[in-house]
Amino acid sequence: MDTEGMYDALGTDAGRVPRPAGPPPAVPPPPSHTPAAGRPPLTEWLRTPRPAREPGVWRYGHTPRPPEKPEGVPDRALVVGALISVLSALLLWSLWRNGYLPYRLVPLKLFTPGEWWHIGTSGGPRTIEGVDALTVYEALLFGLLVYGCLRLGNWAELFRRHVAGRGQPFLALAAAAAAGLAQLLVWKDAVPVVRPVLVVIAAVFGGEIYQSQNVVNLIYALITLGVLWPFARLGRWRALLAARRAAAAPAPGETGAPGVPGPDAWPELREAGRTDAAEALAAAVRAGRMNDVDVARLRRAFSAGRAHPERLAALEEAVLRAGGAAALHPSGARDLPARAARHDLLTGQVRIGAWADDPRNPYARRGSGAALEPALLGTCLLAVGPPGSGKTDRLVRPVVESLALQALAGQAAVLAVGNAGEPLGPDGAYDVVVRVGDPASDHDFDLYGGTTDPDEAAGVLAEGLVGDVEGLDSRRAATVLAQLLGPYRAVHGHFPGVPALRELLDGDRAAVGALREALSAGGRTAMLRELDARTRQGGGPGDPGPVLADRIALLDRPAFASFFATGPEARPFSLRSLEHLPLRVRIDLPERAHAEASRLLTRLVLAQFTAIAAARTDRSLFVCLVLDDATSAVTAGTVRGVRRLRSLNAGAVLTLRTVDDVPEHLHTALLGGVGCCMAFCGISTWDGKRFADVWGKEWVETREVAQHAVFADQPFTRALHALRKLVTGKAVTRDAVTVRRVERERWSASELAYHLPAGHAVLSLTRVDGEHAPPLLVDLGG
Repeated sequence: MDTEGMYDALGTDAGRVPRPAGPPPAVPPPPSHTPAAGRPPLTEWLRTPRPAREPGVWRYGHTPRPPEKPEGVPDRALVVGALISVLSALLLWSLWRNGYLPYRLVPLKLFTPGEWWHIGTSGGPRTIEGVDALTVYEALLFGLLVYGCLRLGNWAELFRRHVAGRGQPFLALAAAAAAGLAQLLVWKDAVPVVRPVLVVIAAVFGGEIYQSQNVVNLIYALITLGVLWPFARLGRWRALLAARRAAAAPAPGETGAPGVPGPDAWPELREAGRTDAAEALAAAVRAGRMNDVDVARLRRAFSAGRAHPERLAALEEAVLRAGGAAALHPSGARDLPARAARHDLLTGQVRIGAWADDPRNPYARRGSGAALEPALLGTCLLAVGPPGSGKTDRLVRPVVESLALQALAGQAAVLAVGNAGEPLGPDGAYDVVVRVGDPASDHDFDLYGGTTDPDEAAGVLAEGLVGDVEGLDSRRAATVLAQLLGPYRAVHGHFPGVPALRELLDGDRAAVGALREALSAGGRTAMLRELDARTRQGGGPGDPGPVLADRIALLDRPAFASFFATGPEARPFSLRSLEHLPLRVRIDLPERAHAEASRLLTRLVLAQFTAIAAARTDRSLFVCLVLDDATSAVTAGTVRGVRRLRSLNAGAVLTLRTVDDVPEHLHTALLGGVGCCMAFCGISTWDGKRFADVWGKEWVETREVAQHAVFADQPFTRALHALRKLVTGKAVTRDAVTVRRVERERWSASELAYHLPAGHAVLSLTRVDGEHAPPLLVDLGG
């Protein structure tokens, strides 16, 4: 396999790198582009826009939702109002033209000479000047009448809702039809436009202007264009023509097209002067010899290699030689055996559903995809829901799958812990699979996390063994373990296995005596003092030794006889391998047969993970732990460790059946220490109350409507009210509306417990940079 040194851990020899769960192929096969999930072609996938959005919004191909339309007049009332306005306008115009409106010429006569008109308020024009003035006057009144008809009939809303709302080309065709009708009415002189225009031009420029036929034709052309112009604006003819020309023109970035190259042409490599590598990768994309994992992996490799020119040159040579198969993951895999969710490796997102079309969600979020990414998981995610609510299938499995794909791209490392038989993906999707209690497992589990420091090993092991015991200080337990682990390692060169550690914790005289003799013979005075101190403290009041012995006895069972070995023949897997390697690891726990031992190991894994994440020196990889069931795994020490993950480029996903699976004194610390909280349908009101307290309150506007009886003083009005009550059966009332701003819980305990539909959850998100999203309802099947 050709990694070109890009993914090798610094200072790590080959013996520390665990072998994959399955053997890598001799030659990596070309990726398939026709999976069952129906992924788009790679070129289309690369060119799809990914606008920056709020936390949790699926960015791939996201289009903003149209602005919310306020509640307007119903369609029926809108149409009736428009018809009434038209009929009213026609009636008024008919009355005007036929002279039935008195004093209709009075405003005109006030501003014109009296010799133009016959005597009397209803007298018509006497001279040709009066006829021209009346023509212009009627045109102005007609314009005012049309304007009033459009405003009173709400024609603008009718046009936006039923014409412009249908989009192009219907809008342009409707405007063209209306323009044709307007031209017909104008040139048939049914609408006063042509004659008033001619009169005004003659008054300004003189009547001699009409002696030239060219001038007349020009005036008629301007009138035609003037009538067409408003309809062209309404129909957006210019935008339609521009869109048609743009669609006919070749897109920038296509082969042979001028302009800025598209993402499939690898412009970042061309800008860096790596034109040959860019051409080779662009050809591989067009030929279908690459997939999304290859693109993400090579982008990561070139980005990481900028600080090391010698590596960048070797990577370019590998690209020219192997194309999309360069800089492969140590396993040699280029994709997962199967995908159960939608992924976008350019943004690191995995889609888990859609934001529900619910009034409690912001209008802009409704219907858009809901997604998770490392920037959100870096603040840690706590999901609570009863069995069967979908935590594993709709949250854990997609997240683990996404992190596994990012691991193949060299961007992350994932550790998934679940019960044996849980659907966390096939073995082929992992590099290491540890089946605790299964003799066929290729790997054991290292109880000491791969460290050689007795104090560090004792602190982590104590947290896993007795971190959940109330009233027992884990620091005292760590001291007891250090007093035994240090002397044992000094004599044997490795930490004790489970049987030997149990004997030492039980104070077995033969085991302790043999260890003391070996220390004396080796002259290890310091370690001998440690062992003597443990011997003196053993059996005293408050001694944590018996509790530690009882807990370690859970692992000293025949089913685990071949596990947790520490000698030269041991084959343990250490979580310390996650420090620099993009590994995909799964640990299967025997929950059904050994429930207490599984919970102890879960606590130990969580404690080891937080300790190793904090001790990393190279934090370029995002490291994430996914606990499918964190029951009894959360302790005071691990809560402190989880809080530190945000600044360590690491994260954790913890699922619980109920918050009561965590000690009560840790509820506030845990819920306040994670940045993302998720409440599934079916939680209890007690759990709902805790989430309601975490999510806090918000200011909302409420409307209260009160009905007050109307009392009439006049006999006629009382008679009308009595008649109305007789007909409707209701007393005459008046509505009094009160609008107030009040502070209410974002989600109440009863809403979370009883109003969440099946397959839904309420999710609040926070990015590592502090940007957050309020708790919103998400449809996990959307």
